[in-house]
Amino acid sequence: MKKIVVTLFLILSCTFANASVDKKLVGNAEKYLNSITGLHGNFTQVANGKTEKGVFSMLRPGRVRLDYNNAPIQLISDGKDLYFYDKSLDQITTVPLTSTPAGILVRKKIDLQNADIKVLETSSGKDTFTLKMVLRDQEGLGNMSVVFAKSPVRLVSWSVVDATSAKTDVYFHDLKNKTDFGKNYFQLSRHKTVSTNDGDDFYD
Repeated sequence: MKKIVVTLFLILSCTFANASVDKKLVGNAEKYLNSITGLHGNFTQVANGKTEKGVFSMLRPGRVRLDYNNAPIQLISDGKDLYFYDKSLDQITTVPLTSTPAGILVRKKIDLQNADIKVLETSSGKDTFTLKMVLRDQEGLGNMSVVFAKSPVRLVSWSVVDATSAKTDVYFHDLKNKTDFGKNYFQLSRHKTVSTNDGDDFYD
């Protein structure tokens, strides 16, 4: 047993030692992300053994929207909070955008080198490069790996690992620059229920 523990320690130590950060790649990603105002296109999500497709929209600062084609689910950030809306249950789960690794990509100013974002490691392939990031001092909340094409630099995919180690991969297709979203495009549109003396009221 002791031998197994020692072996695992050595493997982890070597992995940590070999992790490196290429500042040029970090700079390329930072420059590209700060050049984007809005994006619109399609996505494929893989999580929990299931694959879903849909439409992705992003408008900096702070706004993201994912509409799923074949699931009654919508994911929206209005710049402050991130809402997971299950239309079939009329149920909303809300978390602060700043508490999610995905919030890194939609900040007003993206600083991957000196702010509270920590790039743990970078890797480079033939046509793409990857940055693995966490919120500094909040590693327990999870991490995010973002893949970029090299030439020209563009967003290819991201993978988010949450605090429970559950992984969600999102791959983007046909992304185009877009800023002319409707006024309430990044707001939830739903029927809410409130209790009244005469029963429940439904309103937009």
